Formats: sequence, C-alpha cells, structure tokens
Amino acid sequence: MSAAIELSKAGLDVDLIDIDPDWRVYGAGITITSPTLRAFQHLGILDEVMAHAYTGDGIQICNVQGEPINLVHTPSVGGPDIPGCGGIMRPVLHQIISGRVKQLPIRVRLGITVDSLATTPSSVDVTFSDGSQGSYDFLVGADGLFSRIRNLILPGAPHPEYQGQTCWRLATARPPDVKRRMFFLGGRVKVGLTPVSRDQMYMFLLQTTPRPPHLPDNELPDRLRNLLEGYGGQLQTIRENLGPGANIIMRPLEAFVLPKPWHVGRVLLIGDAAHPTTPQLASGAGMAVEDALVLGQEAARHADIGRIFEGFMNRRYERCRLVVNNSIEIGRREQRGAPPSEQTRLVEESLIALAEPI
Repeated sequence: MSAAIELSKAGLDVDLIDIDPDWRVYGAGITITSPTLRAFQHLGILDEVMAHAYTGDGIQICNVQGEPINLVHTPSVGGPDIPGCGGIMRPVLHQIISGRVKQLPIRVRLGITVDSLATTPSSVDVTFSDGSQGSYDFLVGADGLFSRIRNLILPGAPHPEYQGQTCWRLATARPPDVKRRMFFLGGRVKVGLTPVSRDQMYMFLLQTTPRPPHLPDNELPDRLRNLLEGYGGQLQTIRENLGPGANIIMRPLEAFVLPKPWHVGRVLLIGDAAHPTTPQLASGAGMAVEDALVLGQEAARHADIGRIFEGFMNRRYERCRLVVNNSIEIGRREQRGAPPSEQTRLVEESLIALAEPI
C-alpha cells in the first residue's frame, strides 16, 4: 500500500492487488521506531498514526521480577515532532494506510494474485489468478516472507529459515503503570510490553525452542501461563489473568538474507519479500515503508526502469541488510543467554545507525 501511494504521488498509473478478498490484516500490535515514524511522516499519515497509537521514548529494561535495571534511549529522528518510539495495533495501521490509498487514483483489485509473468524489453506481462491479464512498465512484489513473486523471478533464492525462536504475542489492556516499552531480561525467555494506544498494549515473549508444531487456540493460554511462571511485576498480573478468551498469537520466527539485486528484468521485490527479518529491532514494517518512499523518489527522478532499480538498490541494500543481520544476531544472543547489557548494546547501536537519513 505504501508503494502504491508513493508511486501514485510520483505520477505513475498504479494497480494494487491483494490476495485477501476482504483486504484484512492479521496479528496483534507492532512496535514503531522513530525512523518508522519519520517514514510515516513522509508518507503523509503521521498525525493520524499518532492520534491512534502510543508514542513516547525509551525502553525500560527490567529483571524477571519487574524491577528496573536500565533505560535504553531511543533516539528521535526527523525533528522535534517525531518521538523516539511507539506502538500501534496492526488493523488500525492497515485502516489508516488503506484509507490513504482510497484517496488516490489507485485501482485496487482484491482476491487475486499473480499466476505467471513474462518480461519483455518494454513491459512485464502478467496473468492473474482470475484469468485476467495486464501489461505494465514494471511490477513490484511486496508480498511478504513467502513471496510468490520472489519464487517466480528467483526460483533459486534462499527459503525462509527458522531462527530458533517462537514469538508469542498477547493483546491486552494497558495498566497506568506501563508508561513506555519494557523488556524483561535475564530469565529463561525474553518478554516485552509495548503500549499501542492509551488503553491497550501487547506482550511479546520469545521462546527458544525447536520449531514448534501448530497448537490449537484453546491450548495457548495454558502454554503461555507456564512460560511466564516466575516472572513478577506486570507479567505476574498478566499470567494470573490469562483465560480461555485471551487474544494470543504464536508464530515461529523466520528470516534469511537475500543477495542483491532484488530485481530481475522489470520486476522488483521490496519489504519482507526482499529482506525478511526477525522482530528484535522492530523495524520490518518500517523498512518496508522506507522501501516505498525510496522507490517513489527514484521513479520520480528517472524515466528508465534500470536506473530506478539501480538507485533503489544503492540506497536500500546495506540499510536493510543491517536490520536483518543485527536482528538475527540479537536473537542468537538471547538464545545463548547473553547478559542483558550485551543484548541491549546491539539494539542501541542499531537504532543509532537507523537514525541516519534514508
């Protein structure tokens, strides 16, 4: 959606397709870094995001009993109007960005995907899953971790690899004493809290485990309650209140590094299709929106597709690789039980690097 917005603003005629016929998004909340808020500002949605999200500064580091041991600074970038970090529910963010799409002359087609494509010197010809066809100057694959477009243009590309951790997420009410993001470190699992609005937050828990089987929803509260055993403070309260109706999502963490270039002919990959990452730096969505901004800028600057893609890769590859590599490395440190200071040091170093202009 962000790419469609930016390409339309650059004067291009844009078709946006989505495989979900109801144009929904799944998941709980997401954490927002200051560079992501800066990207939302360029996208034109920052004010609306901040009206519905939590924004603030810093990550409170606690021990397993919930006692504060450190405060990680989250650098603010882009001016005084942009906080250091934040959080928002995914469906709310989806509604904000899709609302912006609807304000622009973008053709949205739902319930279809790309069946096949063929590139020529002057176009990319697409056959869609409903049998319709289209011919375009270029195609952008922003279709996630298990990208179909990536499989079509790079059949020999690496596949998503399980990174040794499973992420549990729980959406719940935000008590008044949760004033900022929080990490609980030093225990058998890493746990965090992220406010996503005035009265909501989500908890994440990273469990080091062999790749788990799919679990039915009715088993998740008891499993999560066992994982939280021994944790105090806000986590003890969450554990005691876990019941059958708890809003829990459990997903394996998967990622890989895709070598450059992320394009073949007139087809370009962006977002998780090109640089899928684990969530340790809370930057996956932010990097995807930045991709869209840079692509729109390069499309406005150049008429030649090759120069657009070259400019995009020159500006995006190293920055996105840093996010993927450092996120995976933080996960490794978590899994081997590295001291909290060793884990948070790489988080701080990465956030400083990401504060640089895109």
